[in-house]
Amino acid sequence: MTAQPAISMVGEEHYRRLERMYRAAPINEFFKPEIRISKGIAEITVHVDDRRFFHAANAIHGAVYFKSLDDAAFFAVSSLVEDCFVLTSNFNLYMHAPVASGVVRSVGQVVRGGGSSFLAEAVMFNEQNDEIARGSGMFVKSKIRLVPEMGYR
Repeated sequence: MTAQPAISMVGEEHYRRLERMYRAAPINEFFKPEIRISKGIAEITVHVDDRRFFHAANAIHGAVYFKSLDDAAFFAVSSLVEDCFVLTSNFNLYMHAPVASGVVRSVGQVVRGGGSSFLAEAVMFNEQNDEIARGSGMFVKSKIRLVPEMGYR
């Protein structure tokens, strides 16, 4: 029998606090996304709302792509930073296919980083697990402390 590696409870608690902070953000009352965070990875799930998320051509607006992909990459980075809020300094987005129904899932992952800046990527999938968009960005540590007042509890 091989020994299992110890799980950092500080890390796990940090991930759950980040998830609660995300859910507490006022913007998420509109999109109603779900989130799951682990070390260097975050997954965002959004149920497509055809009454609120669509543009004139009856598919989700680019804002839904951007928010989901940026959030996934942002929280992948945030999982590695336990003392302060990170900020998106730039983000590039590539949309491959329209979505008119179902659920979209974005998975973000840290590609490189440490110190004060990080590079992260995110990929969005439809319900058939087809890639429909992707994005990447740079994220930097801010001077804003993670505190309960921002939902980090």
